[in-house]
Amino acid sequence: MSSHEESPLTWARDHTPILASFQEEYREDAPLDGYTVAFASHLEAKSGVAIETLHAAGAEVLFAPSEPQSTHGAVVDELDSRDGITAYAWEGMTDEEFDEAQHELLDEEPDFILDDGCELIAKCHAQHPDLAETVIGGGEQTTAGITRLEAMDEEGILEFPVYGVNDTPMKHFFDNVHGTGESSLTNIAITTNSLISGKDIVVCGYGYCGRGIANKARGMGGQTIVTEVDPRKALQAHMDGHRVMDMDEAAATGDLFISATGNREVIRAEHFEQMSDGATIANSGHFDVEIDLDALSDMADDVSSPKEGVTRYHMPDGRHLNLLAEGRLVNLTGPYSQGHPAEVMDTTFAMMFMAAYDMLADGTDLEPGLYNIPDRLDRAVADRKLETLGLSTESLTESQQAYYEEWEHPDSSF
Repeated sequence: MSSHEESPLTWARDHTPILASFQEEYREDAPLDGYTVAFASHLEAKSGVAIETLHAAGAEVLFAPSEPQSTHGAVVDELDSRDGITAYAWEGMTDEEFDEAQHELLDEEPDFILDDGCELIAKCHAQHPDLAETVIGGGEQTTAGITRLEAMDEEGILEFPVYGVNDTPMKHFFDNVHGTGESSLTNIAITTNSLISGKDIVVCGYGYCGRGIANKARGMGGQTIVTEVDPRKALQAHMDGHRVMDMDEAAATGDLFISATGNREVIRAEHFEQMSDGATIANSGHFDVEIDLDALSDMADDVSSPKEGVTRYHMPDGRHLNLLAEGRLVNLTGPYSQGHPAEVMDTTFAMMFMAAYDMLADGTDLEPGLYNIPDRLDRAVADRKLETLGLSTESLTESQQAYYEEWEHPDSSF
């Protein structure tokens, strides 16, 4: 039997039916023809399918990583070999090369920016102001990126409209909850080859990502603890059955710590001092800033690597603390990491595609600023996802629709 060589995108294509349907529907009409779309994300197979979908719809695509350590070289090489797709990335980039590559991409003056972490959009405004004045629009897929865009919008410095894709239901209900939850715990378990069950699992942050991690960890038998700065989210975690405490108390209790806040220095020196011998620390939030790596390094007498993907910090008092994936995103940058499952990224990248389609092909005219993506687009992707799953929904009858629309409800008993 002869062997058949597969593309590095083959498996992801098999599990991204919405993107496949977009390619089939828009390949002939090419509604994005004439536009150059910049795309920044973790560059692995699912991102590759998203890039080829934009290109199939007619766009010239320029792509760069949103994090230097999560790039898969085989994916980049295949995409870069195609006419109309240009890579500003390679596997093993340094932080400096990563930053420089993003600027080189922006020098090509794209029409639209699909972003992760607000990396390209922020650089565009800060260091390419002339380009910012000509960009038609953008889309952002992460919580951390939305936080940066909200700050830019509040200061009134956004020069073009941006759809906050992260905040649409088809993104945060699925990608953030199920994608981050499953991929983080899967990669922690694979990297450490140890159990989740029976351990005290501290999850920092109870947004959609933290909620997914905590609930799935509890489902695997973990004894879950949540730390939060927002009292409402802390109460939600409590009502969902997790123990809630501040980080000082949690530090002395936990066996495994997973930060998922999108903010910096969530786990700090005072917390390292209280952790038990053998505690494991991972970041599922943003870049490598959630864990104070400088403080951890300064506190340690020695550093070793007991297995691939694990850095062990030896403390003066004899304790050792284990850091996963060098404090970067554990589900994307560890030695075995492949990011979120393809089925859930199918919906996220479908929403990113629709953000570009709406502003470019449909010509939606918006003033500069941060916008919720229209509900009609979110529902359209949900309908398409259900169709690919062979599922259906109920339809309102005429009387039910009238009941919603008639505020007096004359036939009711109240």
